[in-house]
Amino acid sequence: MHGGGPEISQAMEKFGKKAEFVGGLRVTDKETLGIARMVLLGDINAELVNLIGKHGGKGIGLSGQDGMFLKARKKAPLKMEGMEPVDLGFVGDVEKVDPEILMIMAGKGYIPVISPIAADDRGNNLNVNADTVAGAVAVAMRAKKLFSITDVEGVRLNPDDPSSVISEFSASDFDRLVAEKVIRGGMIPKVEACVRVVRDGVEKAHIIDGRKHHAILLELLTDQGVGTMIRRS
Repeated sequence: MHGGGPEISQAMEKFGKKAEFVGGLRVTDKETLGIARMVLLGDINAELVNLIGKHGGKGIGLSGQDGMFLKARKKAPLKMEGMEPVDLGFVGDVEKVDPEILMIMAGKGYIPVISPIAADDRGNNLNVNADTVAGAVAVAMRAKKLFSITDVEGVRLNPDDPSSVISEFSASDFDRLVAEKVIRGGMIPKVEACVRVVRDGVEKAHIIDGRKHHAILLELLTDQGVGTMIRRS
């Protein structure tokens, strides 16, 4: 499962559009949706499949529309403190995941590489937050763990201090950490997705820095880990 936020924003600039975010989610009009599809499906997904192949794997690119394994609905206007509700445009929430196509591919040795573009019941394309999709897929696949690999060390107690990473916390701490602005901006949907999956049956979720060599192994096999682990309780 991959996103492509920075790449989409860069492409928008080339088309003379300015990226706008509310609650960590991109406001997506029809033109922005077209740019997102171009970047996610045409560039990033294809590049990841190619890289997997170069390393001996069998990657296969998918979007949520393929086999209609991912159904979405338009996200309701977002309510933020001190603001009127904001219509995010062509942004979706996951409604249903049918994991059959993923199970078949995995069973035959393929690595599905998923772009977070989905469709609603009417066939309208929707841009869904990649972390939200990853969480929904993890629950549908009955995964034991979810790893969210990003470009920060984890959830920081002081968002401006890289050394203040919180090693672990429980799902019940989420609302408090958001209220205290420990979790803010683009980290909100990322952590929210992790909280949702542990509440829905995944044992643990981890947010780790993909720039760090062997980050997954270090998170799994050391006492302190290298990122943030989110547990149910």
